[in-house]
Amino acid sequence: MDHGTRQHAERLLPLKSAWLHILIAIAEGAKHGYAIRRRVEDRTDGQIKLWPTSLYGTLDRLSASGLLAEEPSDETKASSRGRRDYELTELGSAVLALEIDRLEELVVAARATPTLQDGTS
Repeated sequence: MDHGTRQHAERLLPLKSAWLHILIAIAEGAKHGYAIRRRVEDRTDGQIKLWPTSLYGTLDRLSASGLLAEEPSDETKASSRGRRDYELTELGSAVLALEIDRLEELVVAARATPTLQDGTS
């Protein structure tokens, strides 16, 4: 990733939880909204639920931030339905990679904390 992309990506961190889950789902490959919702719910054993209003609002914000690109799905091209697929942009991939690195560093630091190692606080 070039220096400019990295700087831009760093300004978007830390990610909101829903943003992170959505980007992870889309990193597996382009998906439409309902498929994203199902994937997040499956991955989190139903702990994270993305209701349609909040999901599509979040997808709009991620697109406006330059993290996602939208295009008509193959189904839409073959029919009159307005379904859109979302895929990560270069910036979206950079942000996701940096956020994963940031979270890994946090976990390492937490596990190195003596009071957290034995489960006491």
